Amino acid sequence: MEQILPILGVSVVVFVSTNIDDILLLSAFFADPGFTPAQVVAGQFLGNGALVIASVACALLAVRVPDGWIGLLGLAPLALGLRGLWALWRGSRAREAGVANGSGEADAADSAREPRGSASRFKVIAVASVTVANGGDNLGVYIPLFSSSPAHIPLHAAVFAVMTGALCVLGHRLVNHPILGTRIRRSGRAALPFVLIGLGLWILSDALVLVCAG
Repeated sequence: MEQILPILGVSVVVFVSTNIDDILLLSAFFADPGFTPAQVVAGQFLGNGALVIASVACALLAVRVPDGWIGLLGLAPLALGLRGLWALWRGSRAREAGVANGSGEADAADSAREPRGSASRFKVIAVASVTVANGGDNLGVYIPLFSSSPAHIPLHAAVFAVMTGALCVLGHRLVNHPILGTRIRRSGRAALPFVLIGLGLWILSDALVLVCAG
């Protein structure tokens, strides 16, 4: 027990320090009515799970990710942000057309875009891809941690899973806060594409080293 407690402490500190910025993304996703809470939670777990699996593989195989390549992960949130911006523009045009025609065509178009089947799975993957892209730097912390103590990898992974759940609860509570929640939900759908585009460009800036090296 005396050995486990320090390991648990290290796991918690590592997770919080590398994932605290996910609160902003989780709040934006939870506030967007186009995503259900289940899709956001599933995507967050899937993304963090992929990061842990990739880190374990690199640690056990003694693989180092070259500088700059992780920055290319920024293409995922950038593409999703541009797609969301296009959807917002189309939705705005559809609502204007519906008001002009005095019909419910805009509402029908909105309901047709409700996540079902493959569309729902796409949204889970979308959240996961953004989580992976935003957590690309996590590899630089997880890989040395796992390499230094391979026997403790299952314990670290368990703590990360519990902390992922806690992070989702915190993000959901923030969006449903009696004071802050209303403002966040009101602007969530419109803000999410811009958040994703900004995140994508910021992550891609790390890939500039590839251009310079070329």
